[in-house]
Amino acid sequence: MAKAYAPPKMTNGASMTENLARLRLGIIADPQYADLDPDHERGRYFRRSLDKLGEAVEHFNAQNLDAVVVLGDLIDRGWDNFPPVLDLLETLQAPRILLPGNHDFMVDPVHLPEVYARLGMPAPYHAVQIKGLRLLVTDGNEISLFAPPEGDPRRIEAEQRLAAMRAKGATNANRWNAGISDRQMTWVADQLAAAEESDEDVILLGHYPIYPPSDHALWSAEALSGLIADSPSALAYLCGHQHTGNYGEKNGVHFVNFRGMVDTEHQNAFAILSVFDDRIEIAGHGREPDRSLELRPKRSHAASLSDKMLTVG
Repeated sequence: MAKAYAPPKMTNGASMTENLARLRLGIIADPQYADLDPDHERGRYFRRSLDKLGEAVEHFNAQNLDAVVVLGDLIDRGWDNFPPVLDLLETLQAPRILLPGNHDFMVDPVHLPEVYARLGMPAPYHAVQIKGLRLLVTDGNEISLFAPPEGDPRRIEAEQRLAAMRAKGATNANRWNAGISDRQMTWVADQLAAAEESDEDVILLGHYPIYPPSDHALWSAEALSGLIADSPSALAYLCGHQHTGNYGEKNGVHFVNFRGMVDTEHQNAFAILSVFDDRIEIAGHGREPDRSLELRPKRSHAASLSDKMLTVG
């Protein structure tokens, strides 16, 4: 089970960056571990992910981190491949926030309802409060052809959505993508509104990219990215799924797609993300690039409310 959040202890050797940062997160995307031979065509080395995870864990344990986030696809397939990955992540000193991706549901149907609990998640989508920031864990697998059990209304809805998207020629109309429900969209909107009311900053976490547009994007990408970009409280949306990585900025909100750890035989990919008052710094390792992302000036709740009244009027 994932640890409940507790502030990490500062060490006398903490760097200036660590002391000034409001929040520091270790980030991993798409380890996709499995006891399988490599897929040379796609450049995926499934067994090598354990060594890469070990390297990331060792690096993270030498830092002062508030949490470590895995943005989905801990395994490539097979329920029996979870224990080696989760046992390794248990050695992290920082609390863990684990999200499932599409590959985490590539298990025997009997195990489908158990995936979220296996990752220690309190709910498929939920909020985590850390040091005055609100992290929203979203569930992009909600409406899909793989996460809900056979016969579940959400799987039927996924078939209908996919058919409609294909009829319109949508580039992300692929079976390995998925969508979210209207109920979850309302939950995100309510969380952003509550954060704005209390002058909290928000970072959203998901498996699927939502901006810029791509063939790997969440089925509800345009609506969700628009909702997030319109929120004065949102700082960033972090995701995996598209292993080549990507980045976009929309209305001052940063959309960061981290590169897949499973790709390439020897090069790793993970990062440390630090939030400051005026920027987000991403220190990439291996294939993951460094980024310095400027944050838009903080607006008060009263100013934001005034803007909305002017827009409505």
